[in-house]
Amino acid sequence: MTSSLFWGRQRRATSHISVRVAHTLLGGLAGVVWLVLPGMTFDDGAAVAGPRAGTAQQIQAQEDGSSAADLVLPLLVVGAAGAVAGYTYVRRTRRARTRTTPGGALVAPWTPSTGELDAQAQALLVTADDCVRTSRAGLGFVEARFGKSAVAPLTAALRDAEGELRAAFRMRQQYDDGVPEEPAARRHALAGVVGRCEEAGRRLDAEAARFDQLRALEKGLGEALEVAEDRFRALAGRTGTVEALLTDWHERYAPSATAPVTGHTEQAKDRLVFATVRLNQSRQCADRAETERAALHLCAAEGAIAQAAIFLDGVERLGAALRNAEALVPAALTGAEAELARARKGPADVPAGELWARILHADGALAVVRDERTTGPYDPLGALRRIVRSAGPLTTEPTAGVLGAAALLVGRTAISAADDVVATHRGAVGAVARTRLAEAARLLTEDPTAAAEYAGEARDLAEQDVRVHGNPATEHESGVAGAILGGVLLDAETPTTFGGPRTRARGTGANAPL
Repeated sequence: MTSSLFWGRQRRATSHISVRVAHTLLGGLAGVVWLVLPGMTFDDGAAVAGPRAGTAQQIQAQEDGSSAADLVLPLLVVGAAGAVAGYTYVRRTRRARTRTTPGGALVAPWTPSTGELDAQAQALLVTADDCVRTSRAGLGFVEARFGKSAVAPLTAALRDAEGELRAAFRMRQQYDDGVPEEPAARRHALAGVVGRCEEAGRRLDAEAARFDQLRALEKGLGEALEVAEDRFRALAGRTGTVEALLTDWHERYAPSATAPVTGHTEQAKDRLVFATVRLNQSRQCADRAETERAALHLCAAEGAIAQAAIFLDGVERLGAALRNAEALVPAALTGAEAELARARKGPADVPAGELWARILHADGALAVVRDERTTGPYDPLGALRRIVRSAGPLTTEPTAGVLGAAALLVGRTAISAADDVVATHRGAVGAVARTRLAEAARLLTEDPTAAAEYAGEARDLAEQDVRVHGNPATEHESGVAGAILGGVLLDAETPTTFGGPRTRARGTGANAPL
């Protein structure tokens, strides 16, 4: 069935041709009339008066001149009509030859394929997530200087952007799960992801100027340097404490307990060394009144400080989780055994064979946990994870009671570990890992066990991305050493700025040597 747009163009083209033909015929008919009229005479029987004077030759000459004059105007009309028709024909022929679509058909607007739209959605998810994370880091330094009330509009914009991003990740997760199934609806879902990401970026971009006006490094560089140096000194002081904690944990717990934070202190030290160099350079540039260069070095130092804090916070957070898990394991074992007893006695909504299979699996898992607790150092979080997984299929309320508390602790810890990997290596982590992480955060209160599964998958995917893309070092063309710390080029792209895709690179000196 042909669109009305195409038919409309053809009807208009036909009507234009008809008008031109009509004009030509009218011109020709006018010429014929002018030719015929001079030869017509009207004889009503009246006598015709003879000539008043002059010879016959003069009369004949006058008649010949009148006939010639009568022919001039009709010939001009016919010629003009022919010229107009010829010009119109040539113009139309030329347009027809140069038209990109033959036959006068309208050019359909270009639409990306499903694969292209999918790639665009994934790229925008990564960009929007990076913008939210860098804006949050930048807001932290400004809030430390001016207080929460001064940054309230920026906090509101960041909160709105986070809401849009959560919705985009949710739509993407459903798409990955095969929902919806119809091709047209799936394209619509991808377009929705694109729209949500763009809105998140727009919300951050709208407040970027306010952030710059509030921060005003060209005027308050000294204060900003003091804030960054205070944070640096606090982190440097915590590094020794965190190392001591890890040494104690290696003796107290199984190796699997501290595996998520292996190498964290070393990476935190690397970032603090980087920050030391940049802070010193910033001070030197400030003393020479080179404000722009000083600001660039300060921004790079702030980024390194923010990432060092993530590594150290991750270690301390895991330590708290291990202590809580160690205290919760005995109660979780008791709760799981109670669920086993209830399942053996009471009716179930599953077939008897499947029920007994679940009971046997849970019995074996609980026996392993009891054995680990008595034979030496063990992993309390790992023990809780096995208890929750084995007893979950047997309980009617998996989020209630001691088992619910255990599942929540396991899920929250898994999400934090995955988020640390993404935050400190976001230059290499793709959209799939970030989508699974967002889904884990969404499910934490609804289904902590499922949240832990998604978080574990997110961390595995993120670490795989880091292995594929690497974590290289780089140097600027100017010869000044730079570094890609955690996949983020700190001295070329400011991790502490505030804004969306359109404003995130402003004033960072991405193209200027340091």
